[in-house]
Order: sequence, then structure tokens, then C-alpha cells
Amino acid sequence: MTDSRTAYRTCPLCEAACGLELTISGDRVVAARGDREHVFSHGFVCPKGATFGQLSDDPDRLRGPLLRRGGSHVEVGWDEAFDAVRAGLRPIIEADGPHAVALYLGNPNVHTMAGGLYAAPLVKALGTRNVFSASTVDQMPKHVSCGYLFGSPLAIPVPDLDRTDLLLMLGANPWESNGSLATAADFPGRLKAIQERGGRFIVVDPRRTRTAAHADEHLFVRPGTDAFLLFGLVHTLFADGLVTPSPYVDGVTAVGELAAGFAPEVVSATCGVPAARIRSLAHELAAAPRAAVYGRIGTCTVEFGTLTSWLVDVVNALTGNLDRPGGVMFPLAAHMRPPGRPGGRGFTVGRWHSRVRGLPEVKGELPVATLADEIETPGPEQVRALITVAGNPALSTPNSGRLDRALAGLSFMVSVDPYLNETTRHADVVLPPPEATRKGHYDFSFLALAVRNFAAYSPPALPPRPGSMDECDILARLSLIVSGQDLPVEVFHDELLRRVAGDREVTGDSPAERLLDAALRAGAYGLTLDQLRASPHGVDLGPLQPRMPEVLRTPSGRVDLCPAPLAADVPRLRAALDRPADDLVLIGRRHLRSNNSWMHNVPALVKGRDRCTLQLHPADAARLDLADGDAAQVTSRAGGLTVRVELTDEVMPGVVSLPHGWGHDVPGTRQSVAAAHPGVNSNVLTDETVLDPLSGNSVLNGIPVEIKRVAS
Repeated sequence: MTDSRTAYRTCPLCEAACGLELTISGDRVVAARGDREHVFSHGFVCPKGATFGQLSDDPDRLRGPLLRRGGSHVEVGWDEAFDAVRAGLRPIIEADGPHAVALYLGNPNVHTMAGGLYAAPLVKALGTRNVFSASTVDQMPKHVSCGYLFGSPLAIPVPDLDRTDLLLMLGANPWESNGSLATAADFPGRLKAIQERGGRFIVVDPRRTRTAAHADEHLFVRPGTDAFLLFGLVHTLFADGLVTPSPYVDGVTAVGELAAGFAPEVVSATCGVPAARIRSLAHELAAAPRAAVYGRIGTCTVEFGTLTSWLVDVVNALTGNLDRPGGVMFPLAAHMRPPGRPGGRGFTVGRWHSRVRGLPEVKGELPVATLADEIETPGPEQVRALITVAGNPALSTPNSGRLDRALAGLSFMVSVDPYLNETTRHADVVLPPPEATRKGHYDFSFLALAVRNFAAYSPPALPPRPGSMDECDILARLSLIVSGQDLPVEVFHDELLRRVAGDREVTGDSPAERLLDAALRAGAYGLTLDQLRASPHGVDLGPLQPRMPEVLRTPSGRVDLCPAPLAADVPRLRAALDRPADDLVLIGRRHLRSNNSWMHNVPALVKGRDRCTLQLHPADAARLDLADGDAAQVTSRAGGLTVRVELTDEVMPGVVSLPHGWGHDVPGTRQSVAAAHPGVNSNVLTDETVLDPLSGNSVLNGIPVEIKRVAS
């Protein structure tokens, strides 16, 4: 290819923030591989990153706005599309107020600069209490526990993978997911490096995942019972005199009193881990020179998600591994402000409550599990209109069949999305952003969670397509419409920049670049956009450093290890010790070639054998008269589905596993590859009435189900 050139960029398809080397010919990305000179990923790439060009060139991707006419979607110009948005939203806001409009922000927002910079202004401009996001499906318990512990829901410590001697992982499968709430390019390589330097990593999971298969030890645990195991560890640390708390920690004695009723011999029968192993594991964590406990999706999407997330960091703090090299530490990204004095207002929830179920606000949003209630239930401030930005809640939220039906009953819906998918098929207007190759990229969220401090910016690799619209312009125009302002979009951009930069001079070719440059200049390292542009492989900012106490925003300026709201939820956990176990419970499953419902329209990522199967232990299959490959009917309180059975001893008895994000078999979508590989939607089975009460997070793991063989 004599006309080819090379461009470097950060992959935006998961949380690992890997560097890519793109080969571009003409107006297309013809190859993508790992950037071997990247300061963080050093050439690592997963199958998703390798298909970066195919995703951008997907023929089903929308290139212009769609408007619903006569029951079908037709492409129109941008001005006509926004006129329709104004005509649909303004009468509802003027008649019923802003709370009659709901906003849903999907997971991909944290993978774009526009989402990181313009989603919050859109929320403010709309002024609704009905804000929902994917956070209450997968991670809100961690935000809540860290909010109470450290005073800020964004102060999330990550495992210092490159220096630890012992890593205990619960509910995490980075061999498949590339990691979550811990940005670590080549997470598997970093785990192998722990072993190569003489350390160990242990996995606690109801499945023998790929990560568990590579671990030094795998402990099966019953779904949703990690909090019991962790409390058993805490009990042992106190009972055996192993507590050496980290500095700046208050509430140690109170935690010991709460742990008194959770001796290993008491919790073992519930969690399934032998009491002797719980005790010895506590001793190993206490004795290791550098140890870290890390919990993720499997520990958040359960009924005790916030208590579990809290106990993860309680163990880290009690063993002296909080804010210590080789333990868990707080990253400092280039766009974050320089460290200040400790102390602040702390963290609270419940500033408002949902209209129908009275569920408390958490971190500025309501549990997405109640979105259908707000749409379906008549009364003042009933949700009549919905804005979705980069999300697919019709597949990814609990009892999604009910939500899908509710979406069909809205008076108006507008979606910012590149696809006509299971959710956006309900939209009256669909506004597609440019593909990733044609916009700049900086990871505002993931660089603040990186296991090593670094910074990288990717300018657009290709010019804008004729007739496309910058994603920041799309969100800015939406913000102006919902706020009732008839102003040029440039005025919105300039005002937002003024708030961020003040009188500081900035550079940049787009609104997002200028805002990024302002944040970098005011950030902890005083970098500039030009410096990042001159470093296409990234800028290494060094290993994580201790950041307490300046990171703490509690009123005392110290870690509150035993916050009252968490302590008040412990009796609910204790009561569950006496609850009989369900016969069969459902858990989710990750795959390296998938990210929730994303990328199922890329042929290279869905090829091969069917991945959307129900994994079942042979012992359970025998008593249910099921054989490998049989069709089974799976039912829960919320709904039912039929799926092919896959027998495996990788799941523990009493547990079945079904992947999340499938179910591409509904009419009205334009995803031809996904429709040819539809799978089944596991969230037909999740119960929207069952939540973790502290965070409002949905319970996607440990769902009681019944299974019956479907007659051939």
C-alpha cells in the first residue's frame, strides 16, 4: 500500500486504555495492532482493538440523523432532526416541567471525550431529577462505599499490580474483561509478572474463569456471598491480633465489633469457602510484605454490593495496605487538580427520591431499575420523554422486557447513538456521532483509575465525513434545546470553556481539545495539549505515589472505616446467614470479544461457536434430565427464556451462567450481523424490584431461577 500512513491512538473499546498503531490507506483504517512503544500497554492488544477499523467502517453504522415517519426511520438533515427534537421536547417541558423528561447515559459515554465533557452540562441544562445511567447496573456500590470511606465517590483506590506480592481478586475476570475500575493495559501480563517475581494471585469466583485457571489458587464461592467471606477475614484479623491499620484511619474498633458475629466457622456454610482456608487467607494477607484485595463486577451486582465493596477496602486498611506501594493506591491523572488540603463535606445520598418507589438519589442519579416505573405510572411529573446517550437499556437493564414495552409508550424519545439498536428503534429522532477514528480521544475516567500514572491524547486519525456533526456539537445543541435557549452552539462552547479555563489561554482545534488543554494546564503536572500531541505513545508520569491525607474529603480529613449507613446495613447481612440457599442461581459471564451489548455487529468478534449458552454443572444437569446441547427453559420472577445448555464443571453446582448483552432478535433494528447471531437477553430474567439498598444497584448475579428441559 504505497499510499498508507501510520497513526497512533488509544483504543476506546474497554477500560484498559491500550495504545494502537493504525495503518491508514486513503480514508480507511486497514489494519490495527498494538503500539509497541506505548508507555503503558507496550504493544498489548486484544481482539476488540484489532478490529478497530472494521468497527469504524461498519456498513450498518448510521452516517446521518434518522427521523421516525410512518412507523419507520428515514434519514434527514441535521437542522430538520433538531427541529423535530425541539418540537418533541419543549412542549413536554413547558407543560409538565423538566422532571417529565428522563435522561439515560450509557456506558460508552466514559469512552468518549464528549461524554466526559458535555454529559454533565446536558444534565444541568435539563434540570431533571430523572437521571439514570449504566452505573446502577455495574459499579455504583464501589462509588458509594468509597464515598463514605474517603469522602468522594470518585476516590477509588486501585491495586498496585506492578509492585504487589499477593493479590486477592473477587468477582473479577480481567483475562476476559481487561479489567474494570482499575485501568491496566495487559492485565493478564501484569498478573503473570506477579508470579514471575515470586508473588501469587488468588481468585474467588463461582466460575473457574480464564483468570481463575491461571491463578495460583481458585476458591469457589456461592454467588452473592463475598461479604460473608470478607467479614470472616476481618473477624480473623481481629481475633488473631493481625490488625495493623493504615495511617489516617478512624473507626477500627467499631469495625471489629461488627465483625464479631462473622467468625469463619459461622460464614463458611453460607459462602462455601472452608473455615480453615478463610483463617489462613487472613494470615497470608497480613503477613505479605505487599498485598492487595480487588473486587469488581461480581461483587457489585449482588444484594450486598455496597457492603462487599466496603469490606474489600476494610481488609486493605486493616492489613496496612491502603495507600501503600504494592497495596491499593489512588492514581493522580494529568487532568486532575493538584493535591489540596484534606477534608471536605463528605458524601451523602438521598437528596431527592424517585416519584414511584421512593428510591434515594445516589451520586446525582436514580436507580435505572425504576425507569420503567417512572414511565408507566400516571401522575404529576410522569416521565413522558426520554433522552438516551450512548446506551442500550432495552438490553442491559433489569427486567428489560418491561422497559422495552415502556419505551414504546413514551410521547417522545431522542437518542444519541451510532446504531439503530434494541433501544434506539423506539426513538423519534436518532443523532449519530462520528466514529472513533474521526474524533480526538483522551480518557478522563480511565486515566484517573490507572495502575500507573500516564497521559495520552489521540488526535483524529481521519477527517470528518461530509455532513457529519461533532459529538460535542450534538450534545451542546441538545443542551440549548432543553434549556429553552435559542443561541448559536458556539456560545455554549465558549461559556463552558470560560468556566473551566477562566482567563487562561488555551489551544486546540475543537471544543473538546480546548477544554482538555485547559484541564491539563490546571492539572497536577502542568502539561499541555501540545505536549501530548508531541508524544503519540503517551507520557509516563511514574508509579503511583501515596496520596493520603490530601485525597480525603471526609469532614474529619481521615478515613471513616465504619460509616454509620454501612454499619446500619450489617444486620441485614447477618440475617441472611439463616436464609436457606436457593436451589439454582444465575450469574453472568464475560468474553474477551465482547463488551456488554457492544461490537456484536463486527463479524470477526462474533464468529466461531455460539457463546450465548447456559453453562450448567453436570451434577445439576443429571438431576434436571438435561444433556449437553439440549434446549432449556429458564424462568425467574421477572420472566423466562429458552437457551441451549452447555455442560461444564467450570461452574460450581447450584450455579448457572449466561452472558450479558445479547438478545438481538427484535424487529426494527439495523444491525445485520448481530441479528444473525442474536443469542438471548439474560436481563429478561433479572428482577427490577431487587436492589442493593445502599446504592440502588441492580442485582444481576445470584438470581433464583428454575430450569426445565424443553421437549425436542
